[in-house]
Amino acid sequence: MNPMNPLVFAFPGYEQCAMSLVNRAGGSLGQLALRPFPDGETYVRLDTPVDGRPVVLVCGLERADAKLLPLLFAATTARELGAPRVGVVAPYLGYMRQDMRFRPGEAVTSRSFAAVVSRFADWLVCVDPHLHRHKSLDEIYSIPTAVVPAASAIADWIRREVGRPVIIGPDEESEQWVAEVARLAHAPFSVLRKIRRGDRDVEVSMDTDESGRWREHTPVLIDDIVSTAHTMIRTVQQLLESGYRAPVCIGVHAVFAQTAWEELLASGAAKVVTCNTIAHPSNAIDVTPAIAAGAADFLELGQV
Repeated sequence: MNPMNPLVFAFPGYEQCAMSLVNRAGGSLGQLALRPFPDGETYVRLDTPVDGRPVVLVCGLERADAKLLPLLFAATTARELGAPRVGVVAPYLGYMRQDMRFRPGEAVTSRSFAAVVSRFADWLVCVDPHLHRHKSLDEIYSIPTAVVPAASAIADWIRREVGRPVIIGPDEESEQWVAEVARLAHAPFSVLRKIRRGDRDVEVSMDTDESGRWREHTPVLIDDIVSTAHTMIRTVQQLLESGYRAPVCIGVHAVFAQTAWEELLASGAAKVVTCNTIAHPSNAIDVTPAIAAGAADFLELGQV
């Protein structure tokens, strides 16, 4: 075996993604042991020798408070044991939504989190991070990054599974990538207006000129992050009240806080599906080949 072939370590739940990366880019899977000590601290052990071999750590960063320290421990241990480079593949990249100081004294956690990850990783790959006020990850991460778009995989699923779709974006922020999904799916699209008054208080509205235009189509509502699901729920209600068919709801990242999944299912949606960036029963769209391709670009360019 070529000693420069990368070693890919999968955190729990990310074995499929890690295997896709190995199959595409070569290298081999490493064995990683993680367990809590009785006091709640984390035990980490790399059971595959890493000396002289680039290391890739595959770990989604949803609910990142519980994952960041184990990831840091694994990365620093790999480097201490001789890995020349350590890359992180995080299908979901957390701490991207607090991207400004909305009230005096608030932490801008997107910047703080990026600074921490940039200290222990040499490169980062993720899927469709929540870029709103930051135009790119380069604004806050000081390491090379690659953003893997889910649009192509979503469009493929829509073409296979939905007859006469119209793609619906819940707000103006979504227009650019909703338009891309619509282009790839060969479907029309419309974007609603959203007013958010709080985490659980959301109002959406549709232009009068648009309200009856696509009633013979099946609405496909797409959002990047489904957390409380209140935006999607209110949009489903708005579409039904406007005389549309029950919509299909698609989320890139299935965060689903508390009872959000159950509430969305009960809202009147015909179907709810997500990409497999976060393991969830709604996962129906496989983006692991695209993730593997994004990480393979780093490996093929020698940025390992």
